Amino acid sequence: MHQRLEQVFGYTQFRPGQEAAISAVLAGRSAAAIFPTGSGKSLCYQLPALMLPHLTLVVSPLLALIQDQLAFLHRHGISAASIDSAQSRDEIADVMARARSGELKILMISVERLKNERFRNFIAQVPISLLVVDEAHCISEWGHNFRPDYLKLPDYQREFNIPQTLLLTATATPQVIIDMQDKFAIAPEDVITTGFYRANLHLWVKPVSGRDKRRRLVEWLNERRGQPTIVYVTLQKTAEHIAAHLEQNGLPASAYHAGLPNDQRESIQKQFMGGRLNCIVATIAFGMGIDKSDIRNVVHFDLPKSIENYSQEIGRAGRDGAASDCLVLANRDSLNVLENFVYGDTPEREGIARVLEDLLGARHDGQWEFLLGPLADLSNIRQLPLKTLLVQLELRGIIAPRYAYFAEYRFKFLLQPQDLMARFEGERREFVQALIDTSNRARTWATVDFEAMYQQYGAERGRVVKALDYFQEKGWIELESKQMTEVYSLLRSDFDAQALSVELHDYFAHHEATEVARIHTMLDVFASDQCLTHRLARYFGDHNAPERCGHCSVCLGEVAHLPEPPALEPLANRDFQQLCSEFIHKHQDYTGQRPSADCLTRFLCGISVPLFTKLKARATTGFAVLEDYPYAQVRTWVQAMAGN
Repeated sequence: MHQRLEQVFGYTQFRPGQEAAISAVLAGRSAAAIFPTGSGKSLCYQLPALMLPHLTLVVSPLLALIQDQLAFLHRHGISAASIDSAQSRDEIADVMARARSGELKILMISVERLKNERFRNFIAQVPISLLVVDEAHCISEWGHNFRPDYLKLPDYQREFNIPQTLLLTATATPQVIIDMQDKFAIAPEDVITTGFYRANLHLWVKPVSGRDKRRRLVEWLNERRGQPTIVYVTLQKTAEHIAAHLEQNGLPASAYHAGLPNDQRESIQKQFMGGRLNCIVATIAFGMGIDKSDIRNVVHFDLPKSIENYSQEIGRAGRDGAASDCLVLANRDSLNVLENFVYGDTPEREGIARVLEDLLGARHDGQWEFLLGPLADLSNIRQLPLKTLLVQLELRGIIAPRYAYFAEYRFKFLLQPQDLMARFEGERREFVQALIDTSNRARTWATVDFEAMYQQYGAERGRVVKALDYFQEKGWIELESKQMTEVYSLLRSDFDAQALSVELHDYFAHHEATEVARIHTMLDVFASDQCLTHRLARYFGDHNAPERCGHCSVCLGEVAHLPEPPALEPLANRDFQQLCSEFIHKHQDYTGQRPSADCLTRFLCGISVPLFTKLKARATTGFAVLEDYPYAQVRTWVQAMAGN
């Protein structure tokens, strides 16, 4: 093990926790490695992958994380690859062939890839030694970034006969750790935590008014001119404005956010990694998986979304061990923006009832099929909370996931149809002939008719899909698939839909309150008169951190008294009809109903939901005019004015 560490990775010794996690995996046990950002979690699967007999399958939440880790693995001569939607047919076929042959040691995918029936058919044929779950806190409803699709990973582990799992995360509270342990049956002694205290990070919280933030940011960066720096903001437009402001003040900077074209984001990242650009103003789209060791400053121009996000983002500073500064320019001005992210994910009870109504429509054959996008539109529930709703129905024993499939397959011949048929004889030739004859052919593409194939030839869907994949691997056709369709079994339909919709709405309301409380807990930490480093470590269950670090702003005598936001005009002075009448008319014309108080509140606070796209709400008078007001305050006013 030590020999591989030096020969392949060039390290002479392990960092804290690495050897224990790797030893557990090599002994055949499942394990969890909970290390701070930048502490070398990835090595805990990279080294064992070289020593285990079969493939290591890594599930990661972001393409950026996958790309950065692949670049590292390739630099060290390790056979690793990914499969993602950006790849060509030939690239995916090549990766699959390498995995089948055993040449590939590490395959990296997003969790959504496991819903692809073609991928599952492929991976079921490949022996796998280890399942690695990166950002494993996403599996816990108690975590700050719960992703419902992660809940299915234990089922996939069993389906593919993967003997062991390694969980990796930097941000797990004690409650989240217990949840992860239970879901993957990890023994307590195989949960390796190294603590969250990093002595080289100097944490600063500077109270500053909204009007003064830009000036203070320029002052701070001028004192650290030329040092690699990430400035975090909440909104894409803020990233653009602040980057331009820094440029105007002689501080070269680039904005980075998900709204930029891929090639532009890649160019900015390469400049930053290569030292040609020292300052990036970014939303949280930047930084996941970034392995730049000499980042000297991380500045939060806006409040982070939670303590977990804050810990993850400051963890990108000072990975080389040198002293680095982490600054929060703190006030309460952007508090409503953070809370509105939470409120937008809480479905209305009527929307939940529509999902249950759609589900009960499947009671006759016991199988519920839907496309996520149209179901989100029908229910006016964002896709992430809609996935959470589905998981809650699973946990209550009402539905069980069966599989997901693409409703539409279409192909383009890369050789003449008769040449394709000539490669087969007997029954197989008849099958290919039937596939060609039953497909709906346009000028270039032919769409597969699965029903016709079954009715006329008796061919099951699975055989047709495998044949199409085989034709594509051989280079005989180009294949496309779309309209991902979820299929669930309806286990029972004897529930009271009205009562259940209330129960589920209460669940989401509780989750909403928890997430809003998480934001206020973060504010309490920033405004605390106790050592910031100690408070942060204690939040994550690390009781070994010193009570006083001696170098945070509190230890240096600066307790942050966060200024209140500027006083706003009383809502009683606002004209409800003027702000809402156009939207109310649009809503009534489209749905036949008057919008609810929550719907109107979201409109006025600028919180988008699926229905707003249909109504072109952003272009409607009144949208987001009250975004600076607390959501609860606006809702109370709307209820009084609208009478609902």
